[in-house]
Amino acid sequence: MKKLLYFAAVAVCSSLVSCESFLDTTNYWSKTSDNFPANEADADQMLIGIYNNLNVAIGNDPANNHHLWAMAASDDCLGGGGSNDPDFQAQDFFLNSGADLYNSFYCDRYTGIARANVAIESFPNCGLPEEKLNQYLGEAYFLRAFFYYELASMFGNIPCPVTSTADATQPQVSGEALWGQIIQDANTAATLLPAVKAAGDGHADRYAAQALLGRAYLFYSGFYNDEEVTLPNGETITKADVAAAIKDCVDNSGYSLVDDYHNLWPYSNEVTVEDPESPWKGKGYKFVGNGTNPEAMFMIKFNTQPDWGTTIGYANQYALQMGIRAQDSFEDHFPLGEGWGKCPVSPAFVDEWKKAEPDDQRRDASILKSDVWDNYHFGRDNYVQETGYFQTKNMPISGRDASGKLWHSYVNVINPNLSWNEGENDDYQLCTIDDLVLIRFAEVLLMDAELNNNQTSFDAVRSRAGLASKPITPENIRAERRWELAFEGIRFNDLRRYGEDYAVAALDKQEGVKIWNIGVEGTNNASKFNGGYGARYKETKGFVPLPSAQIALSAGSGPEYKYEQNPGWGTTSAEYGGWQ
Repeated sequence: MKKLLYFAAVAVCSSLVSCESFLDTTNYWSKTSDNFPANEADADQMLIGIYNNLNVAIGNDPANNHHLWAMAASDDCLGGGGSNDPDFQAQDFFLNSGADLYNSFYCDRYTGIARANVAIESFPNCGLPEEKLNQYLGEAYFLRAFFYYELASMFGNIPCPVTSTADATQPQVSGEALWGQIIQDANTAATLLPAVKAAGDGHADRYAAQALLGRAYLFYSGFYNDEEVTLPNGETITKADVAAAIKDCVDNSGYSLVDDYHNLWPYSNEVTVEDPESPWKGKGYKFVGNGTNPEAMFMIKFNTQPDWGTTIGYANQYALQMGIRAQDSFEDHFPLGEGWGKCPVSPAFVDEWKKAEPDDQRRDASILKSDVWDNYHFGRDNYVQETGYFQTKNMPISGRDASGKLWHSYVNVINPNLSWNEGENDDYQLCTIDDLVLIRFAEVLLMDAELNNNQTSFDAVRSRAGLASKPITPENIRAERRWELAFEGIRFNDLRRYGEDYAVAALDKQEGVKIWNIGVEGTNNASKFNGGYGARYKETKGFVPLPSAQIALSAGSGPEYKYEQNPGWGTTSAEYGGWQ
């Protein structure tokens, strides 16, 4: 493991090379650790290098990452994909489809952590004014907290704290030792960053750090049943501390709810929503737009420069993974674009939502059923676990220009003069560039209701959905978070923090729902796959296996650093043998 993390640390930026040379002289032609970073421009490049890790992880392995894993593992979605996509179904069933299914993502996020470590140590040497230094440091601490949050959520027991470039070898830790580091970093970021709202350009601000602090604390305190967290620096964080940070965010951040929930999602863009074939035509919806969303607190940005090499992650590959699978034409499922069919919506979730809140406007904004399309065909391209329900929040969106031509990306219709890296601006695998919003202000309002018992915040979220006020109870908070934040990668950690009984009962509702497998109508008999949802959750607690490559690397670092596989993994009963 030391070798792996040392490599990640020295690879902090693509432009940073070894400071060793066969000549003992000043290196005038390359950036090295002796001469970089030296000023604000260098510090800016280094900070961009940390943010770039968000996109690199998407490009290196777009299917096996925190966001899509959290969706597939939750009770909102099944695994889906084709019978030749075992990773998708394995994530749904808490099984393993390969010894190193998550190794790429694991390594990428530790590379991001290493970049943040180098930056935190180097920024004070760049001659930055105090305000600028605090800004840069705050963003680096935020990103380190975010990367660790994803790793801790997935793997549970990981090497930490790797917070220095001096020695990257660390033992596995979990619980307070691990989440204490995450919470400390988020709190440090919130303290350092100025009380200024970000410009929507993808940079984190104080309020995003407060939101991440709240998200991390709520998971840790629920899952580990511990409301007072001892931090690595010896200080403690209590529920009251986190509640105060969330209150400050609500009162002072300047973020606000979009008037209509539909307007948060790209299908409501100006050229698509009024198309004669749009399911939402005539409703008056209007997309708030990428970078101008007053509710988006932290997002991954994309651009028009992806290629099939190192920059494929500059396109929104998350959306591609969940796009509509293998129809005759993408016009047959307008406006949702093409893709690999991951994370079809569970019919149990749809039924539960209809029963609980029949008039909730968010359901129409979040889910489409295949019967809205006359030419939709089940079973194309070996599609399994197909439900006929599709989430609409993070999907490729097409659009028709004035001549009637349909483009894979509506962005091309709105701005036909964009310059695309590949020279082909209608490649459905590369042309989705909508922001992936990772933290929304609505989540903060619901945290405010939960932590501060703020009825006003709770009612604001419900009112936007066209719903009357309800009293703040644990049950109502849980339900509201589920409807509001569906398909945003948040639900799985929520059901885990509510306790094992809650998680098992929720996950087992997916057993027996109606699905189509390669065009044949049937049921989702998950129990035949090594016990089913609840049984596998009890064995794993929702954590994924530690990559075998990392366990093998750790063996050479001494017994105190040798990693142990997570419970529920490493046996034949944990392996997914493919769709049956």
